[in-house]
Amino acid sequence: MNKIQPEQPAVSATTPDQSREQPRKLWDPSRRLLRSIRRYQAARARGGWLAWLMCKVYSQTFRFWTIITQAELPLNGDLGGGLMLPHPNGVVVHPKAKVGPNCILFQQVTLGTSGNGPGAPVIGGGVDIGAGAKVLGPVTIGDHAVIGANAVVTQDIPEGAIAAGVPARIIGKRW
Repeated sequence: MNKIQPEQPAVSATTPDQSREQPRKLWDPSRRLLRSIRRYQAARARGGWLAWLMCKVYSQTFRFWTIITQAELPLNGDLGGGLMLPHPNGVVVHPKAKVGPNCILFQQVTLGTSGNGPGAPVIGGGVDIGAGAKVLGPVTIGDHAVIGANAVVTQDIPEGAIAAGVPARIIGKRW
């Protein structure tokens, strides 16, 4: 009998793969939205009057792509490199949420606070969050975790876990 090897992570949880964010064609709204955020953040970090002017240009570009994609991402947010938004419509990320490198957020994902207290989600690297999932409150999602479609996460999810349901519970391990 062949021994089945567990699936190992295909992407790094620590090193961002910036090629995932590069626009591949002229009309590539999600990647263009991310590019406008990255350029704005780079210009703001440089400082100076030319950078100030470029921040104005990039913030307008960001607004345009926000309207096109219908995604609410923070312009000054802590979004790790290599972020993928395959279908960006309805994606909402709280300004204080932290997203690790090489994550995938599908459509209608919400990363926000809950009414129970302060704090926003911290998402590890290489995390896949399915369509319609909600991650609410001061929760931590471990590296390479998978959150199923329409799950509502209100508790911490460990590294490599697969969580689904309302409220979300761990249903397996990724590897």
